[in-house]
Amino acid sequence: MKNHDGMFSLKGKNVFVVGGLGLLGLAVSQAAAANGAKVVVLDVDNDKSKAVLKWAGKHKYRLYYEYFDAADLDACELSLKRLVKEYGPMHALVNASYPRSRDWARPLEKMTVAYLRENVDKHLNSYLWLGRCAALLMQKARVKGSIINFGSIYGVVANDLSVYEGTPMSGELTYCAIKGGVVNLTRYLASYFGKDGIRANCICPGGIFDRQNPRFVKNYERKTPLKRMGIPQDVAHAAVFLAGDASSYITGEVLMVDGGWTAV
Repeated sequence: MKNHDGMFSLKGKNVFVVGGLGLLGLAVSQAAAANGAKVVVLDVDNDKSKAVLKWAGKHKYRLYYEYFDAADLDACELSLKRLVKEYGPMHALVNASYPRSRDWARPLEKMTVAYLRENVDKHLNSYLWLGRCAALLMQKARVKGSIINFGSIYGVVANDLSVYEGTPMSGELTYCAIKGGVVNLTRYLASYFGKDGIRANCICPGGIFDRQNPRFVKNYERKTPLKRMGIPQDVAHAAVFLAGDASSYITGEVLMVDGGWTAV
């Protein structure tokens, strides 16, 4: 009988987390480090990185920070090549980045072509390019790695606009299109690189509590089977699972971490 000890450990793995200081990315970075990985946090927030590095030092975790702008497509490939030389082969890439324009979340009626192009380029195209670059680096190093992209429930189903009633919030058309694209580009990577033992999966979180409008939270929780919004750790645990050996026969999948939102 196969020994199952350590199947959920990330010891001996180098995990690169793009957007690793964001709401979800930070939880992923910390969870991966706590499970034994060498974690390379890639983000643009130099100030926030100081607290995270201090936390890692206190716990003696192997966590490092590198400035990395996921939206700078021209620089991404060279940056990843340099980082792999410095930190070792990439066993997992987690893309939790959320690049967007300064005027993000425009209502449908106020969108412009420039707004659309900027956000698709920054978000969807960066996910595509980073996934491609990471997979090619894994292939070259003959690493049976794991690529984990972050989608959304709204990349799988349409917005339920009723949850925004009584609040100044609204759904975002571009976001739905982008996240739908992230879901399917992940499937393509799984298909193309499967022969190399490289896996690609997409985590689709539901609503994550972040001190939103109380009316929105109430509306959202009422429609969720588990009757609560998610927390970052819910998503981080799923990412740790997909990064490790316990998920070695899972690829091309969409993992809904949504409290049952898309099940009903």
